[in-house]
Amino acid sequence: MTKEERVQRAVAFFKEGYNCSQSVVLAYADMYGFTKEQACHISASFGGGIGRMRLTCGAACGMFLLAGLERCAVEGSDRAGKTANYALVQELAEKFKAETGTICCSELLGLSKKDPIVPTPEARTPQYYAKRPCPKMVETAARIFGDFLEKEGKL
Repeated sequence: MTKEERVQRAVAFFKEGYNCSQSVVLAYADMYGFTKEQACHISASFGGGIGRMRLTCGAACGMFLLAGLERCAVEGSDRAGKTANYALVQELAEKFKAETGTICCSELLGLSKKDPIVPTPEARTPQYYAKRPCPKMVETAARIFGDFLEKEGKL
């Protein structure tokens, strides 16, 4: 599957009702041996800017979760592995910010600090999609991660 097919797949998952983080992770999950169900489970809590708290963009969180599958420490004492992971996450975050202006969900949505934080997601209606930048954020995160994989010769 090409990068562009994976990007479009991520956007399609979002339009099917998956959260922004799940959508990005689902687009690449097969590359890491995850089933759709497993990918949904590991990324479920990061939608809506982490649990719909409007913190770090869920699409960016999905990208960071995938970064951990590429580079990480599997031993607590592995400082080099941690450094490699953090460096990759920071690189991906900078690319995301360069394209979107921020990695903060509330800023991307144009929300005020006074807007209430509630756990109930909005219904996915045509009006929802018309006012939200989320499909574009999913597309951006999926493409940035795909660019990384291409650079690494893995896609």
